[in-house]
Amino acid sequence: MAEEYSASTKVYPTTEQGPLSILDMLEYIAKHGAMRVSDLHIKVGTPPAYRVDGNLVKIKGPKVTDQMAKQLLYPLMSNENKRKLRTERSVDCSYRLGNLQFRINIFAENDGLAGAIRSLSLDIPRVEDIGFPNNVWEDIIERKHGLVLMTGITGAGKSTTIASLIARISEKSACRIMSVEDPIEYIFQQKHSMISQREVGRDVKSFAQGLKEMLRQDPDIIFVGEMRDPETISMTLMAAETGHLVFSTLHTRDATGTVTRILDYFPAGRQAEVRNQLSLGLAYIVCQKLIPKKDATGRIVAMEILNNNYACANLIRIGKVEQLYSQLQTKTQDKPGEKMTTLERHLATLVKEDKIDLLEAKKWTNDLKCFVDAMQRV
Repeated sequence: MAEEYSASTKVYPTTEQGPLSILDMLEYIAKHGAMRVSDLHIKVGTPPAYRVDGNLVKIKGPKVTDQMAKQLLYPLMSNENKRKLRTERSVDCSYRLGNLQFRINIFAENDGLAGAIRSLSLDIPRVEDIGFPNNVWEDIIERKHGLVLMTGITGAGKSTTIASLIARISEKSACRIMSVEDPIEYIFQQKHSMISQREVGRDVKSFAQGLKEMLRQDPDIIFVGEMRDPETISMTLMAAETGHLVFSTLHTRDATGTVTRILDYFPAGRQAEVRNQLSLGLAYIVCQKLIPKKDATGRIVAMEILNNNYACANLIRIGKVEQLYSQLQTKTQDKPGEKMTTLERHLATLVKEDKIDLLEAKKWTNDLKCFVDAMQRV
């Protein structure tokens, strides 16, 4: 008979707080808030660590043993996920505690079992509080079709930004919203819109299958948790072209890199076709990073925004992707077809507003020379 584990069992002996259960560790995150404490990492051979304001902070205690890792991580999984972990050596799942939802990846590695636990507040932030550098979000939520890509490294707040946009659409419009996610992160409230959320592995086998079925389910707005393969990308672009507003994510650091990454998924013989499809279907690329605040009270978002106007669409179609950055630099006015910004410009603005430190901004910029120029222009 399989050994049973409880989330409330005190298994990790700290030097200052006494023994902790996995529930105690998650409640620590709930107490300080997901915006401050974003992750908990558990790994055999080292003490557990929280990610606080972007930095790893280890709990004061002994190294986690293989038995401790099982006692801490197994209570977070269903029996089906435990079986999947044994066969596939990695599993994605979620766990609910109070007003927080935890996105979890548990995996086997060189030293044994490890877990990465991401905290997400069930309270979706107001879109006004996300930190957009302009009011481009108002244009996004008014769109009826096109692809809106949210990009950035893991933990950059992509899902939070998309959730805030979808929540606002749901508040103001009566439309059919459907998502396929891995796993579901934010739970949307049923307001004016009707919302269905499906989880890969539980409700549907893959993103591609979920998208294929979704196109027969009369959606107005589609959220694809991540574009992971050529089939999913092709279907996402097709959905954006055929009258749906589509949101999705990619792990890229800037707008030009996002376009290049999408093209790189396809063989050379198909890239002209995909460039054309992307030029027609793309609406916006929003790349974001979370930067530590100057007053050490958390992190603030810095964004790069590409509005796929006629000039940008033409550059994508003819393959001159490297020239997109000049559009981001010049089309910054508050009028239709513009409202763009480079990451460097937004960082410079945040420095000038005394919200982030100059040295911190330099660490996060994609192009130091462009950042120095932006500091002189803002």
